[in-house]
Amino acid sequence: MAAGRAFLGAPCSSLATGARRLAFASLPPRALAPALRRRVPGRRVASVSSSPDAASAPEPYVLTTPLYYVNAPPHMGSAYTTIAADAIARFQRLLEKKVIFITGTDEHGEKIATSAEASGRNPKEHCDVISSSYKMLWADLDIEYDKFIRTTDHKHEGVVNEFYSRVLSSGDIYRADYEGLYCVNCEEYKDEKELAENNSCPVHLKPCVARKEDNYFFALSKYQHKLEELLARNPDFVRPSHRLNEVQGWIKSGLRDFSISRASVDWGIPVPNDTKQTIYVWFDALLGYISALLDDGEQASLQQAIDRGWPASLHLIGKDILRFHAVYWPAMLMSAGISVPDAVFGHGFLTKDGMKMGKSLGNTLEPKDLVERFGADAVRYFFLREVEFGNDGDYSEERFINIVNAHLANTIGNLLNRTLGLLKKNCKSTLVFDSIAAADGVPLRENVENLVDKAKHHYENLLLSSACESILEIGNLGNLYIDEQAPWSCFKKGGESAEKAAKDLVIILEIMRIIAIALSPIAPSLSLRIYAQLGFTEDQFRLLRWEDTKWGGLKAGQVMMEPKPVFARIETETTEEAQASSKAAKGGKKKSLSKGLVEA
Repeated sequence: MAAGRAFLGAPCSSLATGARRLAFASLPPRALAPALRRRVPGRRVASVSSSPDAASAPEPYVLTTPLYYVNAPPHMGSAYTTIAADAIARFQRLLEKKVIFITGTDEHGEKIATSAEASGRNPKEHCDVISSSYKMLWADLDIEYDKFIRTTDHKHEGVVNEFYSRVLSSGDIYRADYEGLYCVNCEEYKDEKELAENNSCPVHLKPCVARKEDNYFFALSKYQHKLEELLARNPDFVRPSHRLNEVQGWIKSGLRDFSISRASVDWGIPVPNDTKQTIYVWFDALLGYISALLDDGEQASLQQAIDRGWPASLHLIGKDILRFHAVYWPAMLMSAGISVPDAVFGHGFLTKDGMKMGKSLGNTLEPKDLVERFGADAVRYFFLREVEFGNDGDYSEERFINIVNAHLANTIGNLLNRTLGLLKKNCKSTLVFDSIAAADGVPLRENVENLVDKAKHHYENLLLSSACESILEIGNLGNLYIDEQAPWSCFKKGGESAEKAAKDLVIILEIMRIIAIALSPIAPSLSLRIYAQLGFTEDQFRLLRWEDTKWGGLKAGQVMMEPKPVFARIETETTEEAQASSKAAKGGKKKSLSKGLVEA
């Protein structure tokens, strides 16, 4: 039989039929998204480990976001932190780590009571509403957390009380009067030397209020040398390095004891030995990282929570709360005789069109709106790819659309679509060679393997933008290869040329399989759609490990899905369309910017 006929006609009968087709594979990308979301929104669906040593697994990898303050609904800054944390957690799961990804809400304090009153609710009702909005946004953003802690949970209050008693027993809590300038938004007394003009808070730019209170204090100054020793012994405790320099500067300038109770705030956990005062919101909230380790409804026990996985492997935070996590928190833990976390990573701020965001400027960026317009994969990819993790980053809609279209729709989506189109036309959507055999003697394989190793290195070092770049470069190599080899022309020639063309398609599809795994921490739903197009099931996707990025996953006889675009290209609106969108919005209707789809 002439070699060309096997590719232009029906595949050989000896070829296996391949993996069964997915029922949802025929759905358009936007309609497909809900089917790919986890069964319980926000909460991760546990998968069965394929490792024979699962029973003797090492210590868990405990990763936390801040517990977000519920004075207002989630904003893009909190969404950014959580997207990054989710990407790190997904990568660690690919390494077969037992990951405990913790997020949640901080629900006590003066600012919460004030916000509740302004909204016409009592504090608990207000907290319920805002905490739920975080859970809903995390589901929309494909965030798969393991634990969601609320500081109003009963188990949390019990842990706080036990911890307070430990610190009290260490002799590190005392009572004293304090007079100073207080920022209600920071929930913190400020040193005059750090204030802006008119005694304004440098973060919130609002005047601080003079207060005098009889409070309980934590002896932070007692731990100055121990904190210096901690940073000298483990400089990676604070990352990136320029954040470490900030922390060292704070400690070097001298640490002052800080107030850990409030006499004027009713909405909080009562001080165990003085119910006329409530525990300071930060002394309360930081302990959520430990209380979260307990199961829901479980009896509160500080030691039991610690035994479940403490210390944390990584606290991921914004740089504005670095002092609380890198100075106050480790000192508090030392006082209670508890291990400090392994590392604290402080990332930068987000701006919009080069300007700081704020309601007064009318340029806020609402994450819910972004997801509704562009989808979770686009939002996740842009912020993780375009913002160098640890530094400040900027959002502009024009750049967002250009980056997402160029990288996800064109480089990745279009490469898959046109390759599957050629496979359907010439090989009845069936692989004729194993990917190992197809790539024999082809240098492209080694180049791809090197980029996979680079991506892994970047993920391990929290260089998320660089990881995205390495994965995109794999796609660039695939596009360059298919353009150079021109399999569409080789199939027309028949014979050995057609056989070579069939191998080239397998090579490209193997590249797409590898991209689907390597990109899954960043854009999980897109990665699943790619994997489904390659003839695999969702269950197979859920069991993937980083080890599966090794070349050789595609086998001869495997049947690919019908070629369909996996990512909707974003089309910018004309002036007339923008006006129509504005009118539709006023009428209560929303118009998506996603008009077209990538074409093969």
